[in-house]
Amino acid sequence: MSYNPSRALPSHLRSASLSNNTGTTSTSQSPLLLQRIHEKKAELANLRELQELSKGLADQMAMLETKLATLSDGTEAVATVLANWHNVLRAIGMASSKFALVGKDGGGEKAGEVPLPQTLVRIPTQSAGMIAQAAEQESGD
Repeated sequence: MSYNPSRALPSHLRSASLSNNTGTTSTSQSPLLLQRIHEKKAELANLRELQELSKGLADQMAMLETKLATLSDGTEAVATVLANWHNVLRAIGMASSKFALVGKDGGGEKAGEVPLPQTLVRIPTQSAGMIAQAAEQESGD
């Protein structure tokens, strides 16, 4: 067997022979490699922190979406009440006009007593405490 210099060496032998030949350059490259490794580790730590912060932001956005949906539903309820408010004012006007007619006729009322308009809404005051407690229990569940 003869030695043929044009024949290439396998890669694992070639790298070993290069590192043996360039022993002085490998020691000078080592701090550079270590510095680069530290930079990459710091970058990885920053990326993980960014990932955690992004997850927190996504959770906050999901909560905000839920709150905005609730707010939207509440806004719709308020809009419905305001849309019906003219009906309430019309009912008050009708009751006031009946009050004005009763006041002119005298309608058998006692002298010196101020006539009151018709009752539009009746709210039971005796059971108001029980209603408030029931509402608190429902909101607590």
